[in-house]
Amino acid sequence: MEERPETELISIPATPRASTPEAQTPSGQRSPRPAAASSGAGGGGKAPSAAWTPTSFISPRFLSPIGTPMKRVLVNMKGYLEEVGHLTKLNPQDAWLPITESRNGNAHYAAFHNLNAGVGFQALLLPVAFAFLGWSWGILSLTIAYCWQLYTLWILVQLHEAVPGKRYNRYVELAQAAFGEKLGLWLAVFPTVYLSAGTATALILIGGETMKLFFQIVCGPLCSSNPLTTVEWYLVFTSLCIVLSQLPNLNSIAGLSLVGAVTAITYCTMVWVLSVSQERPPTILYEPLSLPSFNASVFSVMNALGIVAFAFRGHNLVLEIQATMPSTFKHPAHVPMWKGAKVAYFFIAMCLFPVAIGGFWAYGNQMPQEGILNALYRFHSRDIPRGLLAMTFLLVVFNCLSSFQIYSMPVFDSFEASYTSRTNRPCSIWVRSGFRVFYGFVNFFIGVALPFLSSLAGLLGGLTLPVTFAYPCFMWVLIKKPTKYSFNWYFNWILGWLGIAFSLAFSIGGIWSMVNSGLKLKFFKPN
Repeated sequence: MEERPETELISIPATPRASTPEAQTPSGQRSPRPAAASSGAGGGGKAPSAAWTPTSFISPRFLSPIGTPMKRVLVNMKGYLEEVGHLTKLNPQDAWLPITESRNGNAHYAAFHNLNAGVGFQALLLPVAFAFLGWSWGILSLTIAYCWQLYTLWILVQLHEAVPGKRYNRYVELAQAAFGEKLGLWLAVFPTVYLSAGTATALILIGGETMKLFFQIVCGPLCSSNPLTTVEWYLVFTSLCIVLSQLPNLNSIAGLSLVGAVTAITYCTMVWVLSVSQERPPTILYEPLSLPSFNASVFSVMNALGIVAFAFRGHNLVLEIQATMPSTFKHPAHVPMWKGAKVAYFFIAMCLFPVAIGGFWAYGNQMPQEGILNALYRFHSRDIPRGLLAMTFLLVVFNCLSSFQIYSMPVFDSFEASYTSRTNRPCSIWVRSGFRVFYGFVNFFIGVALPFLSSLAGLLGGLTLPVTFAYPCFMWVLIKKPTKYSFNWYFNWILGWLGIAFSLAFSIGGIWSMVNSGLKLKFFKPN
């Protein structure tokens, strides 16, 4: 057998390597990408049957003319490349930022984070929405909203690595990739900033008020002299939040997210079980609340649907949570992320539906506008042991402390991204601590100045609805580009525009209900 010349061995892989299309990544590295852009309808070419990968040129056909030693080297190189990942070096700045600093997340962390972000105080307002919607429309709207947001969650998980060699680590980054740099920034910044900073402010108000009630229940009449004011309890809660916020990155708060998830499940279960186990008010009715005019009824229904929409939050954190996971061709990040998300949203359903249905069954049209926890305290404070009531309030406090951390992390990330981009160096521990102390007290002062933020559930549910229900559908069409006029194309466009329409309607309903009906959906009003 004639020995093949060495020069021939070297020249064989040159052609496919030279013809490999490349893309510029944010880190300045050259990264291969599919050649589909140059084919298809625009280029008149035939669409490829499978997505191109950096190792696809190492195929059996390519290896067949190569000698055994060279073949072994290339096969080993293929396995290595598939294990390492996308041939794209991360932006060095990502290693300095809280969201992407640690990439050792897994499906368990994803479940903890999603559950902590998805269940919270807003679940306790669902029976208020049922009081205006009634049994049929209440259950139907809650079920549709749950299925809709679960679909958009799946979209965000899939779009995290929609472009080979590129990871969209933040919601705003994905919006800019879909809608363009300027339009994406304008569309995504306001709702995501509210869902992070606004929710953190509301958590300070709710956590402070609940701490005050817990203290009153535990201490009783013995602590009636010189008690702390509500604002002072806000300050105590803010100080605890700032202490916990010194954990450096998103993966480091996985333990806190686990605590938040467990406490949310526990107090949601306790609230509805305690409510349905007690005697119902004598004059209870289950018909939707009647208002003096047709317009008043319509806008109140819109506001109630806004409360249902507000119950489903956390989509602004999906990409950030997925960014904490390693990703390779063999083990892409969307697999553990989706596993964790499915577990989390199973438990979210187990919290939201019983609270809404059990709370409305227990109190009906007597449900106070402050939510089911206020109803429990108002109707059964003398029937339920003080220890159980105190434990319920304490669990709410723990959940608020944990939720504050995960909702604040994108804001911390933005602060540090601005600092590192200007100084080209990571934040020192003192700078990082300073940012977080500053952020905590800004939210405290906003909460003191605007203490009604926690009463705007319907309005804020409408304003932030596109982040959960509309934008992901548009992003799927613009990035994935399904066949025009196909079912997938129509389905996502219709869902997206319905989300925008509902957002406008719910926002108008929330404004009208507050201004004209005096509907104040405050979580809890301390005595």
